[in-house]
Amino acid sequence: MSENREENEKSLISVIIPVYRVEQYLRRCVDSVLAQIYSRIQVILVDDGSPDDCPAICDAYAAKDDRVQVIHQENAGLSGARNAGIEAAEGQYLAFVDSDDYLAPEFLECLYRACVDTGSDLSVCRWEYVKGEPVPERGSGSVSLYSGREMLANLYRPDGAYFVVAWNKLYRRELFEQIRYPLGRIHEDEATTYRIYDLVKQAAFVDSSLYGYFVTPSSITRGFNPKRMDWVRANAERLDFFEEKGYRELMLPGLQAFADGSIDIYFGLRDFLPGSEEQQEEIRFLVRQGLRRVRPYGRFPLRTEIGYRLFLACPGIYRRLLNRVKSENGKQ
Repeated sequence: MSENREENEKSLISVIIPVYRVEQYLRRCVDSVLAQIYSRIQVILVDDGSPDDCPAICDAYAAKDDRVQVIHQENAGLSGARNAGIEAAEGQYLAFVDSDDYLAPEFLECLYRACVDTGSDLSVCRWEYVKGEPVPERGSGSVSLYSGREMLANLYRPDGAYFVVAWNKLYRRELFEQIRYPLGRIHEDEATTYRIYDLVKQAAFVDSSLYGYFVTPSSITRGFNPKRMDWVRANAERLDFFEEKGYRELMLPGLQAFADGSIDIYFGLRDFLPGSEEQQEEIRFLVRQGLRRVRPYGRFPLRTEIGYRLFLACPGIYRRLLNRVKSENGKQ
């Protein structure tokens, strides 16, 4: 009786799963959510116009478990599916799971406890690349606390991917009152997560691997996608946001990360997308503009600044020198 009372006193968590062309993996994903130790959940399956057997799989889950709700909609992309789930969510907390990924059984319990025990607005865990095996148990299990401003700085840590993505986190619902994912864009979390951190008073990082990011050989080696320009635009918007908010200490690492990522995408465009000269020129313009914005916030290391200027003057020579440096470092 006391266990039932304790369970009823827990907050409802809405788990939002966008679904599109994943009939091979969907059951594994949903099963991992329904098997969570934390069971007071609302599972929202957003069938984003999937042309395969996914709609029927979703309906079958809803028929056998009253915690599952299905939304069928015309294809609106990942952002549109997540937004539909947010609108339908009834929980005090939200979590996002991609439909080919899967969770460790204690994912929700650990993230919920981290929020409640520390009074945090949001919690984050580590994730692991997986190919179908259980999520590896890694990490110390310790909980670290950060302010929202510190979470913004964490975007530029070597392990910054933990802090950027949408799906290894538990959010207080209030964080999404005025925020939605941008329609029609990939790298949608690059365009959104920093805005959420700006609202956060305190966040908790759980040093445990609780989320499995599913990969296949084809997903690792897939070709260059021209919509990677969405990353460039999202990060340019982020820099404008930092400047408007007066986050001076974030501008220098933000500008360097922006330049490095944009240059990588420039060469992807050049190598794999004939006829992308306009986008290539846009990247060079934005990198040049970024260099002009640096001075009020400090200086890049001299070698880094020289490299950027060489890229702007002669991308081919920059690339040859960069490849030579990488080759020499690989031999050491």
